[in-house]
Amino acid sequence: KLPAEQVVWLVIALALYRHQSIADVAAHLSLALPDEVNPDIAKSALTQARQRLGQAPLAQLFAICAACWDERHQNGRAWRGLTRYAVDGSTLRTSDSEENRAHFGAQSYTSGVVAIYPQLRLLTLTALATHLVRDAVFGAYDTNEMLYAKSLVDQVPDHSLTVFDKGFFSASLLLRLQTQGTQRHWLIPAKANCVWERLDQTPGDYRVRMKVSPQARQAEPGLPASWEARAIETTTRHGKKRILLTSLMDTKAYPAKDIVHQYEERWRIETSYRELKQELLGSELTLRSGTPETVCQEVWGALLAYNLVRLEMAEIAVEAEVPPTQLSFTATLHYLRQEWGWMAIEAPGKIPAHLVRLRNRLGDLLLSTKRGRSCPRVVKTLPRKYDQRTVSALK
Repeated sequence: KLPAEQVVWLVIALALYRHQSIADVAAHLSLALPDEVNPDIAKSALTQARQRLGQAPLAQLFAICAACWDERHQNGRAWRGLTRYAVDGSTLRTSDSEENRAHFGAQSYTSGVVAIYPQLRLLTLTALATHLVRDAVFGAYDTNEMLYAKSLVDQVPDHSLTVFDKGFFSASLLLRLQTQGTQRHWLIPAKANCVWERLDQTPGDYRVRMKVSPQARQAEPGLPASWEARAIETTTRHGKKRILLTSLMDTKAYPAKDIVHQYEERWRIETSYRELKQELLGSELTLRSGTPETVCQEVWGALLAYNLVRLEMAEIAVEAEVPPTQLSFTATLHYLRQEWGWMAIEAPGKIPAHLVRLRNRLGDLLLSTKRGRSCPRVVKTLPRKYDQRTVSALK
């Protein structure tokens, strides 16, 4: 009654219907095969079916679909012949069990206090044009983000520009991206303590040479003694000075002003994390799975569900001739939840009609452009469990 294909859909649906129990999701979508003798299915059977499936099929399905969907919707959205991506990290909380704590670890503070819940660290390679997640890697919280990022940059396509936060500044990481492939470029802000030799005196846009630290060369003997980059001085709209470093050396093919704009687009990956954690997962602070294997399975299912929403937005954007980022993720998610409930009980031949109706409705819900809109990097406030009321003092 629960073959592997049905369980794959169940895991993806658990992310789309985050606030419903696993039994309610299976019943709502009629995922169990019909049985006239015993029409009911036990909750334990659903859990056992997930355990039989494991995480490997979901991981492989995500890898195949993510690459295919991203390549399909990168056509016509490149910047000067380069597809644009961003790499950044986030965390997800798991249920508190000895097995999860031993596998994923937890955040520890200088005071010696350890976080109540185990956490996993998640890094994604996200397309800036569509918000589709091209690749992802996650695991133990204690593992440094740089180690995860090295495995992630190996999957960056050729003829691309990848934008990083300054926390990923590393000769080992950036040279790995630049040298292993064809026209794989990077863009990153310089740290305040960066030291370099200036190779020309062009104001605001010049070449620099930086030394590779002895520690990095000892860890990776193949690294050169020094490496070069292009430095671009810029000022944010708030008057803060910033220096961007990039491997885009050709000043005519890649003007400094356009490169600065590409770095400003990096904040789209922050938006994708907000959509994944707050909209898709409903601001639930803890994943529902109880073991490391099913936790990993749940994360792959959530990434697949997120990409399914983003894929539909990209398809609608093509028909409406607008950028995918001009559509509402929240509205698309709500409509997909409604239509999926119908498609689960409809004949397969009627599914295209539901998709047409869905796209016609969403095509009328384009986001309006807001003047002066910015995406400052600030500490996000945690969602409050209870509503608060502010009472002003009487004079």
